[in-house]
Amino acid sequence: MRQQIRPYVRPARLRRAAFALAVAGLVTLAACSKQEAAAPTPRPVVAVAVHADGSAMPAASLPGEVQARYSTPLSFRVGGKIVERRVRLGDTVKNGQIVARLDPADAQKNAAGNAAQLASAQHNLVYAKQQLDRDQAQAKENLIAPAQLEQTTNAYASALAQRDQAAQQAALSKDQLQYTTLVADHAGVITAEQADTGQNVSAGQAVYNLAWSGDIDVVCDVPESALAALAVGQTANITLAALPGRSFNARVRELSPAADPQSRTYRAKLTLDNPGPDVRLGMTADVALAPAPSANQHASAFVVPATALFHDGAQPAVWIVRAGDDALELRRVNVTRYNERTIVIGQGLKEGERVVLQGVHTVTAGEKVRVVPPLHPEDFAS
Repeated sequence: MRQQIRPYVRPARLRRAAFALAVAGLVTLAACSKQEAAAPTPRPVVAVAVHADGSAMPAASLPGEVQARYSTPLSFRVGGKIVERRVRLGDTVKNGQIVARLDPADAQKNAAGNAAQLASAQHNLVYAKQQLDRDQAQAKENLIAPAQLEQTTNAYASALAQRDQAAQQAALSKDQLQYTTLVADHAGVITAEQADTGQNVSAGQAVYNLAWSGDIDVVCDVPESALAALAVGQTANITLAALPGRSFNARVRELSPAADPQSRTYRAKLTLDNPGPDVRLGMTADVALAPAPSANQHASAFVVPATALFHDGAQPAVWIVRAGDDALELRRVNVTRYNERTIVIGQGLKEGERVVLQGVHTVTAGEKVRVVPPLHPEDFAS
C-alpha cells in the first residue's frame, strides 16, 4: 500500500514573522533613498539690503578742464623780425596794450616812398587843374580848338586818378607800419608763447595766445552712454580738485553735434556762474550732470561696494538674493558713477533688495544661498 505525502504548512506564527521582516526591510530602503535625495546645504553668501541715498540721481560724472570762453592767437598782420616782446606767459594785459614789436625799418622806408609818390601826384593834379581852368576860359572865347580842351580834361582826370591811387598806397603803407606793433585787442591773460625775440615771423603766425577775460567754461568730453542725459541749457555741479570743499553751478552752453573721430566722444562746454578769482584756467574739474528736464526728477541712486559688480555679457550686473526662495538672480544695472571703492547704480535695483557683496564670481544663477552679514561691515561702507 502506497503512503500519501502531505504538503508542509508553515505555522501562522512563522508567516507573521516573515511579513514583519519584509516590511522592516522596505522601510529601511525607503529611509536610505530619502537620505540620499536630501537637498544640499545652502551656500552662505555675504549680502545686504540696499537703500536709496535719498538724493537725486546724477546722470553722469565726467572729468573736465577750466578754459576761457574765448581764446584767440595774437599775430602780426605783416611779416618781419621780432625786436621786442613786452609780455610773458601768465601776464595780464589790457585792451590796446602793446605786447610786441617788429623791426620797422622796411615799413618806414615803404611808407616814406609812398608818401613821396602821393606828394608828386598831388602836385601833378594841381598843375592839371590849373591847365584845365585856362583852357576852359580860352574855349569860351574860341581861342583854342575843342580837341585841345578834351586833351586837357583827360589829363586832369588821369592826374586825379593817380593822386587817389597814391593816396591809397600811402594809407596802406602807413597801416603796415602800424602793423609792426602788436596790440592786444581784448583784455585777458597770456596763456602761450609761440615766438621769441629775434625770430622772423610771417603774417598771421601766432606769437601769443590770449585768453579773454570774462566768462569761464568747463570743457568735457561726453561718451555716448551719457549723451542721452545731456542737453543745452542743462545745469551741472562743478567741483575743482584745487579748491576742495567748494562747488560751482554751471550750465551747458554748447554741445558738439558730431563725435570726435578718434575718441568717439562729444565735446561739451559749460559756462560757470560766478566763478570768482580763485578759479584759474587749466584747473581740472569734475562735472556732475543733473538729470535732464524730461527725466524723472524723483529717481534715486543706490551706492554699493565695487566688489558687488559683475557682468552679464558686456553689461554691468549684480547678484540679487530673491526674497521668496533665497535663490540667486543676475540683474543688469545701469552704473552712473565709478568711485574709488563704490559704484552708483541708477537703474536696476529696488528698495530693500539684497545684493551679494563678495564672491560674485563663484556663484551661479538659481543657486540656493544663505545670507550672512559682513564680518567687517566697515569694509563695505559707502
